[in-house]
Amino acid sequence: MAKMEVKTSLLDDMIGVGDMVLLEPLNEDSFINNLKKRFDHSEVYTYIGSVVISINPYRSLPIYTPEKVEEYRNRNFYELSPHIFALSDEAYRSLRDQDKDQCILITGESGAGKTEASKLVMSYVAAVCGKGAEVNQVKEQLLQSNPVLEAFGNAKTVRNDNSSRFGKYMDIEFDFKGDPLGGVISNYLLEKSRVVKQPRGERNFHIFYQILSGASEDFLCKLKLERDFSRYNYLGLDSAKVNGVDDAANFRTVRNAMQIVGFMDHETQSVFEVVAAVLKLGNIEFKPESRVNGLDESKIKDKNELKEICELTGIDQSVLERAFSFRTVEAKQEKVSTTLNVAQAYYARDALAKNLYSRLFSWLVTRINESIKAQTKVRKKVMGVLDIYGFEIFEDNSFEQFIINYCNEKLQQIFIELTLKEEQEEYIREGIEWTHIEYFNNAIICDLIENNQTGILAMLDEECLRPGTVTDDTFLEKLNQVCATHQHFESRMSKCSRFLNDTSLPHSCFRIQHYAGKVMYQVEGFVDKNNDLLYRDLSQAMWKASHSLIKALFPEGNPAKINLKRPPTAGSQFKASVATLMKNLQTKNPNYIRCIKPNDKKAAHIFNDALVCHQIRYLGLLENVRVRRAGYAFRQAYEPCLERYKMLCKQTWPHWRGPARAGVEVLFNELEIPEEEFSFGRSKIFIRNPRTLFKLEDLRKQRLEDLATLIEKIYRGWKCRTRFLLMKKSQIVIASWYRRYAQQKRYQKIKSSAIIVQSYIRGWKARKLLRELKHQKRCNEAATVIAAYWHGTQVRREYRKFFRANAGRKIYEFTLQRLMQKYFLEMKNKMPSLSPIDKNWPVRPYLFLDSTHTELKRIFHLWRCKKYRDQFTDQQKLIYEEKLEASELFKDKKALYPASVGQPFQGAYLEISKNPKYKKLKDAVDEKIIIAEVVNKINRANGKATSRIFLLTKNNVLLADQKSGNIKSEVPLGDVTKVSMSSQNDGFFAVHLKEGSGAAGKGDFLLSSDHLIEMATKLYRTTLSQTKQKLNIEISDEFLVQFRQDKVCVKFIQGSQKNGNIPTCKRKNNRLLEVAVP
Repeated sequence: MAKMEVKTSLLDDMIGVGDMVLLEPLNEDSFINNLKKRFDHSEVYTYIGSVVISINPYRSLPIYTPEKVEEYRNRNFYELSPHIFALSDEAYRSLRDQDKDQCILITGESGAGKTEASKLVMSYVAAVCGKGAEVNQVKEQLLQSNPVLEAFGNAKTVRNDNSSRFGKYMDIEFDFKGDPLGGVISNYLLEKSRVVKQPRGERNFHIFYQILSGASEDFLCKLKLERDFSRYNYLGLDSAKVNGVDDAANFRTVRNAMQIVGFMDHETQSVFEVVAAVLKLGNIEFKPESRVNGLDESKIKDKNELKEICELTGIDQSVLERAFSFRTVEAKQEKVSTTLNVAQAYYARDALAKNLYSRLFSWLVTRINESIKAQTKVRKKVMGVLDIYGFEIFEDNSFEQFIINYCNEKLQQIFIELTLKEEQEEYIREGIEWTHIEYFNNAIICDLIENNQTGILAMLDEECLRPGTVTDDTFLEKLNQVCATHQHFESRMSKCSRFLNDTSLPHSCFRIQHYAGKVMYQVEGFVDKNNDLLYRDLSQAMWKASHSLIKALFPEGNPAKINLKRPPTAGSQFKASVATLMKNLQTKNPNYIRCIKPNDKKAAHIFNDALVCHQIRYLGLLENVRVRRAGYAFRQAYEPCLERYKMLCKQTWPHWRGPARAGVEVLFNELEIPEEEFSFGRSKIFIRNPRTLFKLEDLRKQRLEDLATLIEKIYRGWKCRTRFLLMKKSQIVIASWYRRYAQQKRYQKIKSSAIIVQSYIRGWKARKLLRELKHQKRCNEAATVIAAYWHGTQVRREYRKFFRANAGRKIYEFTLQRLMQKYFLEMKNKMPSLSPIDKNWPVRPYLFLDSTHTELKRIFHLWRCKKYRDQFTDQQKLIYEEKLEASELFKDKKALYPASVGQPFQGAYLEISKNPKYKKLKDAVDEKIIIAEVVNKINRANGKATSRIFLLTKNNVLLADQKSGNIKSEVPLGDVTKVSMSSQNDGFFAVHLKEGSGAAGKGDFLLSSDHLIEMATKLYRTTLSQTKQKLNIEISDEFLVQFRQDKVCVKFIQGSQKNGNIPTCKRKNNRLLEVAVP
């Protein structure tokens, strides 16, 4: 059942008819109505057998997502709705799995979406093939070749904003795994006349507008261009801007694509320089000038443009100027130089611009092929994608339309041949009898154009080559003579009298009846466009350029390789290219995409019946359907056919156990389908008439409705039975749970009643026993009291004398003991915290315990101090010992001491070992440094301070210069006799030295420090440790200091200071230094 819900055929949920082969009735109106119906429902793809019809929606549709790619991947062609991905997948799988080279032919008129269709095919193949860094690079290069070719080969026309003005055929090469190896691109008939002139409402090639819009100012300056479009004669101004097209962004895309494809920076620069030169060629204008001999010649009006072109291309200005004014003709070793009039000069300028751009485009294709070609030489599988202009019928049709329509005639011819060949091969492969199919063979039209003797192209070449006066009229006269009797050629000037009075056919025109309809061609310009002459002087001027790319584009300009043979004409070149293309296509399995444009307004949701009808005719789609239906309209493998229609027969439903073909035979016999309506092949069933298929579909639809009703009935019965059984089961469960609940409630009630009765009985017994025990207890207590009184009386009588003598002392000891117990129990609960600084202690309760209370407080304090000390590390003990030493030395003696209590003693305030500034000082001191601090040394002459580094080691006191690190003084600790300081809040101190010692030559040191307490303490402890003698610390507001041979009194006084709280030292006289302390 689940399988029926999966979409397995394009017939499921079909809008209109997905395959035109099944269309009934088959005529032009029904064909168009079916396309319109599908187009209105956003179904833009329809099949004709294996051919895909694609209608341009002119809007974005959500049918090209990665999810859609996965949906169509590895699926049967007719399994899902018509889509370009289905054809792409079929072609790719045939190439990968069956080793068949493929080609995808995309045709249609301008604006029908051919370029987008080719992009979708390439993007699908890139998405489903293999992965890997190298493979991804190849895929990216193949995809990025499109923006480059579009920029240089596409233009805005009245029918399409991105019209391909050249034919492109790309061979994508794959390895045996189906991974892309590279590709080869061929281009056909670039519309180079567009370079110099564009019809009204159309633009030149995209690249001109992209450069001017997107290039930076510096880049434009290098190319000698200006951003204003109106400055260039080759650019049409009425359509310079296109709605929805960002030329600047597209220019950045093109440059990035060129880099990805593999263009070097200098190559890209050269390409844009050539484009700029072409653009500037259009600005060269000429003026007439008469010579002495009476001949007319031309001169360039403004030579600035010529100068800039020569600077861009590296051509000598005089050489190019002469090439525009003179023409040299060589014949039999003779050279004849003639002047060019103004008209001939403009022709030469435009011919040079067209040739320069056309050859640049061909060079681009060749350069891209060098980058994307397969690097390995292993055998390759090939998938070709042909994106070429469709059949063109304009109001004015010229040589370009003639060539394009000739190409489409050849494509139609190969299409019919390959389609019939494919049909015939399938019939033979399946063992079906082949019947001849009547169809229109357009070989007669192709022969009219390409016949080597009497073909139009042959006569055009013959006319261009013959001596004498050659014009378009002489060419038309020749056509009228040779082709007058051809049934597909029409001209008023021909010998055939039936067109003499046809006023719809002008005298200067001829008409060809193509397979797609009649087309009238203006004969004007046929000869010139076929000749496509570029004067040899211009070729030689281009070859002389120092610009490497331009020189490479004109190899015939090399004087050493002058070839007097006339170059091949444009018609013969294109004929040879088409022949090569046809030969290439015939070696591959073809796949077709026919593109249709729904309207001329390039607007969504508009379907123009007349325009679509016109395209259906010249694409030959009805002819294609008739060819497809000439044999059998529908064919399908036995397995999917049996799977789809097996419910129509009781013997095959729901499962057929035998071979699929036998099941289909049983099915068709049961349905009584006439034998002439179908045939059995080796692997497929062939149905002749679409009505038979639609009858099967109607029967299937009715049977599916019956099966749906049956399934619904069975489902409803199953659902009701399931619900009833569930309710029944639920009722049983509920009943059992209720009975259980009722019994539990009854049991609980009986149990609670029994417990109440038991409790009353036990209570009565307990109360009875309690009364008996209480009575017995009272009796025992009474007996005990009586016995106690009796025994007491007896004891008192016996010990009365002894008791009276010792009772007081016993009572006193007992009372004292009880008071001590109470005291200690209360002290246990009132103990203070273990902090040594906690001074709380319980109040003494009794006076006689005063000494005990005091001793206990002392013991407790000593105990908790010990507990606190036990927590210290050795370093902490050392710090506290220093703090304790400082307390003994300075507490209540020095006003600065309280501020130092909370400051830790660090010692090394200068990181001498880490600071590179003190490296010299560190190298000079070998001992461990106990304290390193910057102090101020007081000068006895004026009282001013000088910064010094104070160092204390185990054996010495050192003073060093703060800036240089040089040691100024070094005093052994044994020579230090005393340290003097004031009792006030200042940092001054004097270090007294032993008289007669080596260090005492300059006298004592008077210093000032911010860490006085620490320095004095460490000096005291170090001296005690080394000399075993206590250092005298004198604290006085007035003391003597020995300076060389003089003794100076240092006196400390109170006073306000201008510098705030900083003490100052002043020299009062030769014997007095006064320190003012705030």
